[in-house]
Amino acid sequence: MNDQNIQAPAVQAVKVKRPNLIKISTSENQKARWYVVHAHSGHEAKVAEMVKQRAKTLNLTDKILEILIPTQEKIQIKRGQKKTVTEKIFPGYMLIRMELSDDAWLAVRTTQGITGFVGIANKPTPLPKHEVEAIKQYMTQAAPQYKADYVEGEAVKIVDGPFTDFLATVSAIDEEKGKVQVLVNIFGRETPVDLDFLQIKKV
Repeated sequence: MNDQNIQAPAVQAVKVKRPNLIKISTSENQKARWYVVHAHSGHEAKVAEMVKQRAKTLNLTDKILEILIPTQEKIQIKRGQKKTVTEKIFPGYMLIRMELSDDAWLAVRTTQGITGFVGIANKPTPLPKHEVEAIKQYMTQAAPQYKADYVEGEAVKIVDGPFTDFLATVSAIDEEKGKVQVLVNIFGRETPVDLDFLQIKKV
């Protein structure tokens, strides 16, 4: 890809909502494919808006069509309070549907906050359609229901996963993520194992 005389527009203040899919254009482009880009983690939505603005400023809306930030709604349990939170599935990554022309590649690659495309030997690799569909389907799955009713030091039985039917002791609880760390006796040693609340039950 050759650098061309494309001037970056002045940095503009961007108001960010929490979009999953940002439509840049409704143009039909048979050459457009989904690509994955690295972005600064925690700033994906802001970077996506900047890509959208650059596409418009540089008249590339026929080649840079839409951006997907894969997120999923999850149930967060904290101090007995339950609320729905939106969590990024792949922090630091975004999907962009675009035609990989020199000018479009350069416009995206040089957007502030983007550190590069995912690919082999500097050649961006398009995502297969079935992977994109799998990600979209995963985004719309129902949020897991967690119930935080364990205490540290409590004996539990593992009911799911490779350690099914093992007895264990709760050593740490992460209510925010619905995770629990237990100590399992393997080969005479206490080994920490991370599980979901749904993978254990009271003895």
